[in-house]
Amino acid sequence: MNAYVQRVIENVKAKHASEPEFCQTIEEVLSSLSPVIDKHPEYEKVDLLGRIVEPERMFTFRVVWMDDAGNYHTNTGYRCQFNGAIGPYKGGLRFQKNVYPGIIKFLGFEQIFKNALTGLPIGGGKGGSDFDPYGKSDAEVMRFCQSFMTALYRYIGPDIDVPAGDMGVGGREIGYLFGQYRRLKGVWENGVLTGKGLSYGGSLIRPEATGYGAVYYLQEVLKHENDTIEGKKIAISGYGNVGWGIMKKAAQLGAAVTYFAGPDGYIHDPDGVVTEEKLNFILEMRAKDPMHCKPYADKYGCEFVPGEKCWGVKDVDIYMPAAMQNDVKMESAVKIAESGVKYYIEVANMPTTNDALDYLRKQKHMIVAPSKAVNAGGVGVSALEMAQNSERLVWSAEEVDEQLHRMMENIHRVSAEAAEEYGLGYDLVAGANIAGFKKVATAMFEQGAF
Repeated sequence: MNAYVQRVIENVKAKHASEPEFCQTIEEVLSSLSPVIDKHPEYEKVDLLGRIVEPERMFTFRVVWMDDAGNYHTNTGYRCQFNGAIGPYKGGLRFQKNVYPGIIKFLGFEQIFKNALTGLPIGGGKGGSDFDPYGKSDAEVMRFCQSFMTALYRYIGPDIDVPAGDMGVGGREIGYLFGQYRRLKGVWENGVLTGKGLSYGGSLIRPEATGYGAVYYLQEVLKHENDTIEGKKIAISGYGNVGWGIMKKAAQLGAAVTYFAGPDGYIHDPDGVVTEEKLNFILEMRAKDPMHCKPYADKYGCEFVPGEKCWGVKDVDIYMPAAMQNDVKMESAVKIAESGVKYYIEVANMPTTNDALDYLRKQKHMIVAPSKAVNAGGVGVSALEMAQNSERLVWSAEEVDEQLHRMMENIHRVSAEAAEEYGLGYDLVAGANIAGFKKVATAMFEQGAF
């Protein structure tokens, strides 16, 4: 490994030892960049890596809200404006109990390269709060969102920072956030948030976009291997918007999700989630109780395995972890490798721990694709929403889907080409890191040190 790269990684580990997620993603990304740094010694001279791992701006703020009983509660809000070298900061807001600075920074850093891979002019950022909307009334969520935006609105805007949704922040939360932003600013800046409702500037197929994009990326991997998606069986984790999008697009293209996992265990449906009835039931099921997928097995008479993930099942062709970070640890990676399945397509942000990912990449029978490339379709469609807002247009679902498809084809292509350029073969993980880094690094270097 290049000595400068190693030094930056060790500095981050020492400085952020209490933030393992951030250290993990820094090590995963930077360890791929040695051949680039070897070729560009000028980057070390201006300490470009030392700058790129440090957020341009990160702040916290107090969020006070009142519950339905009249009691007040205090949470912490975060926004990390990590890198704006190629465009306004762009990245979601996450509302979950486990949100703390390390998670926000790791997600923001990943967002830099993911956004660069889309080919669109958007920088990287992330935010959120340790507030958990689960079990809260609509009125409680609204009051929290209004308080959150009251603290945040001065620091965002269509040409500054454009938040979106993430875990715990769906259409309801985005609506409340946008309503408060408009109330405070007194202007119709509908490009300030993405993931909005169709009635006030949202884009068609945005909820499905990340899942759709993941399947389009998968198609490109299969094409590279002279394979096709028709008839493929897929195992995924998660059944939120991303997992649901995978199920829907896979079914449209002749494949089937036959396993999916939730917090309470996993479902095995040999016939696959391929009908409109089943897809609609999943929407209803998660709206009523997002913590349990067992009702699906009860309704359709299929197998439910409590307390387990579906990693290691052998009657599938593709694994697609699509739930959350660090979902696949070494124990699961060993099971996945032993199953003989060829394709491991990450979808959630950093769903595989570094040691597990390294282990899977060393399996000669497997092809591993990284989440920062595979799930870039979501933020890509968010950027398309920003474009529609700026032009005061609404594109058809077919237009958005076509642009998304082309975007994912291009992301796969530039990742594969970057790996090939540096003699790494068909290493999609390293290729995505290199391709995203090169775009951001060039912009940073040309803009001078600051």
